[in-house]
Amino acid sequence: MPKGKVAEKSPLMMEMQPGTYYWCACGKSQNQPFCDGSHKGSEFSPKEVKIPEVQTVFWCRCKQTDNPPFCDGSHKKL
Repeated sequence: MPKGKVAEKSPLMMEMQPGTYYWCACGKSQNQPFCDGSHKGSEFSPKEVKIPEVQTVFWCRCKQTDNPPFCDGSHKKL
């Protein structure tokens, strides 16, 4: 999968409630780290993420992670 545009050079830590979320893979969303439909007409599509229980998540915003949608530290190399 191609890498998206760098939205931010740091992850976003959030305490997430159970549910289904859609992570922005293209980097163009104005609602980072979540999809707002800005990918339409591109090769990108959002990644569906199911959170089964309350947990703290580090969402990748640099879009260079090898573990989408979660941060793997790739932003440190930018």
